[in-house]
Amino acid sequence: MANCSSISFVSGDDLEVLQGPKVAVIDVRDEERDSDGHIAGSMHFASESFEEKLPELLQEINGKEAVVFHCAKSQVRGPTCARILCDHLNTAVSEGIMDKVPKVVVLERGFNGWAMAGRPVCSCAGTVCNKT
Repeated sequence: MANCSSISFVSGDDLEVLQGPKVAVIDVRDEERDSDGHIAGSMHFASESFEEKLPELLQEINGKEAVVFHCAKSQVRGPTCARILCDHLNTAVSEGIMDKVPKVVVLERGFNGWAMAGRPVCSCAGTVCNKT
């Protein structure tokens, strides 16, 4: 069984190719998601309440092959939340809460880099964006 022991980074170009039903994009920015928009298809789990929402996140990512975290620049909040999830994934699988451990990565340059490169940004409201 695979386990989650390290976090790597993924480029915006690579994420554009990877995006689809088997990849969860997790936006851990706090209130700025509402004003700045978000990556189309992403889920919002704010860093300030991340740990208390872990059970909900585990349900959302069950069966995914990869989970991509980001914040504004992916320097602090994104990597921190990715590590928190990673710490919980192995236990979740061993307890039968999840089927398998997905690969956990962080988006290089975060949302700001994504948006500045002209990639798809959405401004819908809600925790889960259904746009692709």
